[in-house]
Amino acid sequence: MSNYADNEKTASRFMRMFPWILLIIIIVVFAWYILSKPDTAKISKQKDANQVEQAWQPPRADENSLKPVKKEKSQEVVSYHDAVAKASQSVVNIYTTQKVTQPPYIEDPVLRQFFEFNDSVPQDEEDNTNLGSGVIVSADGYIVTNAHVVEKAEEITVGFNDGRKSKASIVGVDSESDLAVIRVKMDNLQPLAFRSKPIEVGDVALAIGNPFGVGQTVTQGIISATGRTGLGVNTFEDFIQTDAAINPGNSGGALVDAYGELIGINTMIFSRSGGSMGIGFAIPTAIVEQVMNALIENGHVSRGWLGIEIRSQLKDPTKIDNSHGVTVVSVVKGGPAEQGGLQVGDTIVDIDGKEMNDENALVQYVARKLPNTVLNVQVMRDDKVVDLKITLAERPSNKELMKAHSANNPEKAENTESNQANIEDEFSEMSEDERLEVLRQLLEREGN
Repeated sequence: MSNYADNEKTASRFMRMFPWILLIIIIVVFAWYILSKPDTAKISKQKDANQVEQAWQPPRADENSLKPVKKEKSQEVVSYHDAVAKASQSVVNIYTTQKVTQPPYIEDPVLRQFFEFNDSVPQDEEDNTNLGSGVIVSADGYIVTNAHVVEKAEEITVGFNDGRKSKASIVGVDSESDLAVIRVKMDNLQPLAFRSKPIEVGDVALAIGNPFGVGQTVTQGIISATGRTGLGVNTFEDFIQTDAAINPGNSGGALVDAYGELIGINTMIFSRSGGSMGIGFAIPTAIVEQVMNALIENGHVSRGWLGIEIRSQLKDPTKIDNSHGVTVVSVVKGGPAEQGGLQVGDTIVDIDGKEMNDENALVQYVARKLPNTVLNVQVMRDDKVVDLKITLAERPSNKELMKAHSANNPEKAENTESNQANIEDEFSEMSEDERLEVLRQLLEREGN
């Protein structure tokens, strides 16, 4: 009986506590529900704010697009110190001296009076010192520079980056490409490596040289253009254009990439002031290597020659369709073109399957071929396509070409000589005052 009574008391006590336990459970569940319920109003405000912010957010570049499209090295370039330190060892200063003799016409009393009046009477003989730059291309002393830096020099002195100096001799000069090779009697020099891959517009370019004789200087820019032709400076033109500052004294110096590899030889600038205007030109290493090797091996450069005078087809920039080809205006008698069947009036359309759109392209293509190379030439003659095979001869010197041109155009030669004779006669018939006035006007026109 006692066990039954105890169980009954326990059940009665549980029943009295059960409502309170249930109430506690309900309160806990309700509290959890209230605390964990998201604030919809706050979320709505955040969404609205995000939408407004996103609507006015400026466009941003993808991180991947900020990375270089192509990388030639494993590390990004943050300084050009290493490139300059490597390349500058191979760039030299060139000092040339030439004797300037008294002009024979100085004995003319009117001319002598003119020079005395302007306090500029030439001396019997004086040294004229010029400066330029060069690039070491071999450990045994070969240096490449511009032809206009050394071709008239009687004495050449080379100053090296480490302070040493040495006399140099000319190995060969190629005026038509404005390149020359000189040599010093020194060993263990540091040659500058040529870049193996072609450059692209937008690549970094560093110009190293000796501008105005202030000492070795580095300027930085980019490759502005490649394949520049038709500037009328050299016979053969295929320039790199850069906005790296190039000034007098930089001629013959190095144009290198961001890793200190040679991409060209600085040669000229476009300027109206005499200083850099952000338009400089360099001869690419493809031409430098060809000319350099020929000068070192043979002392001269052998180039192919057709024996023609040409003119590009007139192109109207306002027209979408332009005529292509190069018109033959003269053929040298007995030359390769005449022997191959080319005639005056023919329009050369392509050579070896390569379109000839202007005269510069044709001249460059032919000049890079060796003598005795056979070209497949396609021309338009009387609205018909004619295929010819022409064997190239060796290109003569400029003097020989001028003689050939005069022989081909005797009327022009006679007119030139006649005009020159008329000018001389007219000048000799002037009074002293008139001759002095003409000379003053010429001097002012030249800006001196």
